[in-house]
Amino acid sequence: MKFFCKKTDLSEAISIVIKAINRNSTVKILDGILIETGENKIKLTGYDLETGIEAEVIADVFEEGSVVVESKIFNDIIRKLPDENIDIKVDSNFKMSITSGSVNFNISGLDGEPYPKIPSIETENKIVISQNILKNMINHTSFAVSTDTTRAKLTGLNLISDGKNLTLVAIDGFRMALNREDMGEDFPEMNYIIPGKSMNELSKILSDEETEVVVYHSSNQILFDLGDVRLISRLIQGDFVNFESIIVKNPKTVMTISRKNLMDSIERAALIIMTDDRRCPVSLAMTDESTLMVSAHTERGDHKENIDIKVEGEMIDIDFNSKYFIDALKNIEDEEIKIEFNGSQGPCIITPVEGSKYIYLILPIRR
Repeated sequence: MKFFCKKTDLSEAISIVIKAINRNSTVKILDGILIETGENKIKLTGYDLETGIEAEVIADVFEEGSVVVESKIFNDIIRKLPDENIDIKVDSNFKMSITSGSVNFNISGLDGEPYPKIPSIETENKIVISQNILKNMINHTSFAVSTDTTRAKLTGLNLISDGKNLTLVAIDGFRMALNREDMGEDFPEMNYIIPGKSMNELSKILSDEETEVVVYHSSNQILFDLGDVRLISRLIQGDFVNFESIIVKNPKTVMTISRKNLMDSIERAALIIMTDDRRCPVSLAMTDESTLMVSAHTERGDHKENIDIKVEGEMIDIDFNSKYFIDALKNIEDEEIKIEFNGSQGPCIITPVEGSKYIYLILPIRR
């Protein structure tokens, strides 16, 4: 195996595929990057048996072949090479020679043949979406994905299309994050649960531009094709939580408030909380029909301040986890938001003043 390529192109491709590698894998070959030659290009692959990422690099290929190299040392070497072109050769014993200018490294590799194959997906079922839209949807919801592996379905993001709207939902048992985009008429229908880890890695790869990503899907796998980069992930089987049923339709209190004022106030309260301990919540209470008092009390000290509001319905006095509120508010761009309360035990629901582009639901802390 022998090829010649630019250092910057190779380094960028390594930084992408290495996101799919599990450094704690008990299978040695999965700690490596698979390199395969193609016509005027090489393909790099990282795969942890759940998420696989492929990236292609333009190259002059002189001898075909494949090899697996340990991901960390290969990444470290390529990043530290001079900003010149790179010659790479692999002999019959899978020893790799890396040459850039006057610098030369020799590292041991493995036969690429036993490297697990990433599942293939039929290209019939697909959707096309702007990368920046999908990236924004992931970033505005993935923080609410559960890390509790005993509830496998909640460790994923629910991707839903009803033929017009594309919706992404995450629930961790204490909160929900939902983001929705109008995709126009006749958009393909789907309903899948995608592992949160895969979606977080996809977000890091997606562009902030309006370039397209093609999404191919089957009953077991989903593939995001960005052109020279592809990410494939297994799907989590089963039905997601019926989130529509936990959204209260007739709230007892509806409040309109400045998003920034509320977030700044809760962030100041969090300064004396300094813990996610449920015994140290932030309290939201109405002192009158136009004022919300945000307060916190811990061994470190006290915080209290008032915010102007517009409200309809009952007065409130409720405790919440400050982090959950901050996570939701910092993912909203609107100047004003609507917050619905459902008594001291019911969920709090944050939505736009107009429309339904996003919904954030947070459960209160019982006193």
